[in-house]
Amino acid sequence: MLSQIKIIGFDADDTLWVNEPFYQDVEKEFCHILKPYRHEKETSEELFKTEIQNLEIYGYGAKGFILSMVETALRETNGKITPAEISSIIEAGKTLLTMPIQLLDEVEEVLQKLQGRYKLILVTKGDLLDQEQKLQKSGLSRYFHHIEIMSDKHENNYKKLLAHLEIEPHQFLMVGNSIKSDILPVINIGAKAIHIPFEVTWQHESNHSAPDSETFITVSEISEILNIL
Repeated sequence: MLSQIKIIGFDADDTLWVNEPFYQDVEKEFCHILKPYRHEKETSEELFKTEIQNLEIYGYGAKGFILSMVETALRETNGKITPAEISSIIEAGKTLLTMPIQLLDEVEEVLQKLQGRYKLILVTKGDLLDQEQKLQKSGLSRYFHHIEIMSDKHENNYKKLLAHLEIEPHQFLMVGNSIKSDILPVINIGAKAIHIPFEVTWQHESNHSAPDSETFITVSEISEILNIL
């Protein structure tokens, strides 16, 4: 299945380093700030609705998340939220832009062992500056032949990437934690994929079932890739 692979793409957030738990912590703080106005569960549900509505405007990433929190706060409190509370929401959100990078177990060891055998690329989505800063702080940039930061991971975006890399789909393998973003669009264009589930996943990414296909494999840890390739 994987004998023709020339290039391996790695997702970044929650595949190479921890990301979603930081967002969940900020969301909990946001819901706590709005507790005098709305029940925390209702606030969380309304925030998610706002995020989805704003994806086409802001895209993915911390900055869009912060704006969605502020918008939700103003709407759900009928404008009664105080300037101090808005400031607290913004400060909580800004921690996402300065959070430390926590590499997942054995990530660097796997990249070291694969680098000489394949061309490795980073394929992520979100805010350009934010993702570039995360990669720089991670210390992993030296392992990647190419960095691709997409606004979203659709089939056409993957097709454009493979055309730029001058390879056929059957020569490309994608590794990531999201069925929606890292697996489905990749196998739909004829490439291969390895799914590494993460302990927590954003709702928008998690409401998708694994396809019944022989073109992708699920492993529990990134180190298992070495036994497959």
